[in-house]
Amino acid sequence: MENKSQFIVVKQFVIGIACLIMSACTCLNTAQNSNIKLRSTGDLGVIIERATGSVTIVDTGDKSPISELDNLGDLSHASIVFSRDERYAYIFGRDGGLSKIDLLTNSIDKRVIQSGNSIGGAISQDGKLIAVSNYTPGGVKVFDSETLELVADIPASEIVDPKTGLKRRSKVVGLVDAPGQQFVFSLFDSNEIWIADFSAGNAISPKVSKFTEIGRQPYDALISPNGRHYIAGLFGEDGMALIDLWHPEKGVKRILSNYGKGEQKLPIYKMPHLEGWAIAGDFAFVPAVGQHKVLIIDTKNWLKVGEIDVHGQPIFVMARPDGREVWVNFAFPNNDTLQVIDAENKSIRQTLVPGKGVLHMEFTPRGEHVWVSVRDLNRVEIYDTRTLERLSHFQADSPSGIFFTARAHKIGL
Repeated sequence: MENKSQFIVVKQFVIGIACLIMSACTCLNTAQNSNIKLRSTGDLGVIIERATGSVTIVDTGDKSPISELDNLGDLSHASIVFSRDERYAYIFGRDGGLSKIDLLTNSIDKRVIQSGNSIGGAISQDGKLIAVSNYTPGGVKVFDSETLELVADIPASEIVDPKTGLKRRSKVVGLVDAPGQQFVFSLFDSNEIWIADFSAGNAISPKVSKFTEIGRQPYDALISPNGRHYIAGLFGEDGMALIDLWHPEKGVKRILSNYGKGEQKLPIYKMPHLEGWAIAGDFAFVPAVGQHKVLIIDTKNWLKVGEIDVHGQPIFVMARPDGREVWVNFAFPNNDTLQVIDAENKSIRQTLVPGKGVLHMEFTPRGEHVWVSVRDLNRVEIYDTRTLERLSHFQADSPSGIFFTARAHKIGL
């Protein structure tokens, strides 16, 4: 009995010492962690500074820049997609550069030069593949999102260059991700739309479906927010080409084939960006090529049901996240202006003049604010979308594209 009592006393003593040690370790860890500044990714974004080949990482909650990264090459037509966890941004440069940056460490994680001239990219549904569309050489290259190692090369169709008489590959435009681990893109010179299906898990040899004679010179494309419809705008003729990705066996459908017919076209200083289209309710609002108009399309039958006269040649036509309003910016020489369209009554609510070189807009995820790049004033402006008042602004070197991490969870962005 005495030995048992001694054992209990010793056991309680050991437990007491262990508790003291654990408590001390906890206090030490707490003290160490108090010196670590934690940051979430959901409030972050990246702004392209095209003139300097750099980007600014921003905090949308604080409405302020956090840091700047440079040595990212030619960003004159750069775009960005994000990893599923929102930590990494993949930047597609015009010089063929593909850069992976870490938003939490404010550093370049990896960078490769994958072509001579590229025009954007996309990230796969599972977040494991990064696809890049290329002008030179024409085609799509696909990379492992972790390592940026090349896993697939899809060369575009060959055409005879009308200027040189020599064969070359078609330029690729309008690359988007689609449900089912697919990428969809358009071939500008060969008048095609291709679907690359990676769902079988063999990234080296995806299944490629090709749709030919879809219309002359598809210049850009978009995918509906639900991932069902892929629509390519046509530069060589009036109209658009549509594929229902639920039923690709039905082929390509031509829509808006006669819009603008018989009307005098205005000079085109910059092509509209269809990825900035807007859907509000049952209607799509899209920029008209060569006209000072926004077209209204009924998405139930893809027929034009109206148009809105606007300040200039529209470039981006973007819906506020709640679909209540549509915001429009314009090409030179009217690029100092924004117009806000009431989506319900389809009329212009307000005209704003932030300054020369309004290149891009980006809404915060729930739409309470919109960020606007004003290139020629080296400034980013932030507006309240309810009152249309300017809330804040800060300096940036020739800002263009603005991309928030909420894009990580949206199809086609």
